[in-house]
Amino acid sequence: MSMQPIVLATAILLTGIMAGIFFTWSNAVMPGIGKLDDLEFLQGLKSMNRVILNNAFMAVFGGAMIAVFLLPVFNFSSFPKALFWFYVGTFLLYAVGVFGVTVNGNVPLNELLDGTNLDQLSVPEIKALREAIESRWNSYNLIRTVCSTITFAGLIVSHFFWGE
Repeated sequence: MSMQPIVLATAILLTGIMAGIFFTWSNAVMPGIGKLDDLEFLQGLKSMNRVILNNAFMAVFGGAMIAVFLLPVFNFSSFPKALFWFYVGTFLLYAVGVFGVTVNGNVPLNELLDGTNLDQLSVPEIKALREAIESRWNSYNLIRTVCSTITFAGLIVSHFFWGE
């Protein structure tokens, strides 16, 4: 049995989970904690960012990236060549729009918040920290949501369009 169907199924599953996670953060988590006062918002976001860094999340996040990377590798000699290039584009979208945005956008904001002792800040400093984090974090997460959802949908379509 070829590895291609297994890699595609894995990529579909893991990108779907990630799209769901990012969508949930955009659609429920951030709007929900967005209604809290500044200190409660920062405490809540800090707590959730710490909790999400667990083995299950890391396996799905990293596994999705690996599976999407392997698609063009396993389809390098496929015909039609359009499938290979489609998977290259899918990988680039996911690598830049999900992985890259996470590493270069959301994670630095999470680290800024995590490294801040909220108990030592004044009310104006707490307000300024929230203003420095919230809208940028939400914008980055929206990019991740859109890119992971397009990747997920594209992989499903590729199965029906080019699948055996």
